[in-house]
Amino acid sequence: MSDMTAPPTTTTASPPAPTPLVAPTITRRMACWLYEGTLLFGVVFGTGLFFFGLLFAIGHLVPSLAPVRDMVNNRYALQAYVFLLLAVYFTWFWVKGQTLAMKTWHIRVVDRQGLPLKRPRALVRYILSWLWFLPPLAVGGWYSLPGGELAVIVIGWVAIWAILSRFHPQRQYLHDALAGTRLIHQQPAEPPKRRRLWHV
Repeated sequence: MSDMTAPPTTTTASPPAPTPLVAPTITRRMACWLYEGTLLFGVVFGTGLFFFGLLFAIGHLVPSLAPVRDMVNNRYALQAYVFLLLAVYFTWFWVKGQTLAMKTWHIRVVDRQGLPLKRPRALVRYILSWLWFLPPLAVGGWYSLPGGELAVIVIGWVAIWAILSRFHPQRQYLHDALAGTRLIHQQPAEPPKRRRLWHV
């Protein structure tokens, strides 16, 4: 009777389970929002100091370019600069999935299917995210409100905007729902295990 050897059985590893699209808590999202604002203050101030300082120097060194120097005192030029700078900053990082603040608080931005954002969708999200500020700023400008009253209105509007996400089925902000994006919890990677140099 000949020996019958069974062919070796190979087991294929099952693909990893997809990460659930769970929205972070409002507390964590707002903490990330405040941290983002702190970082952006440094980004806007640092780059603005360099850019407008360069324009001011060019206007003084080249008399024919004096109008360039006057852009430093132009309010609309400053506003356009901040708007474009933030557009580049956010769309660049959102396409990658996270800004530095979002990485710190383990938050990621994806589309409705959980896929990375394309640049056009990231740009749409950036434009719609100005709904955080434009309505109260428009009211303050219309009624010429002083700085203290305007700050109260802005803070109240931001709080209302954040609380409204509680009524969304996926707990998303309204501008995310309009842009077709969503914020999800990003599970932090486990630190690599250290190899023991000796065994006990």
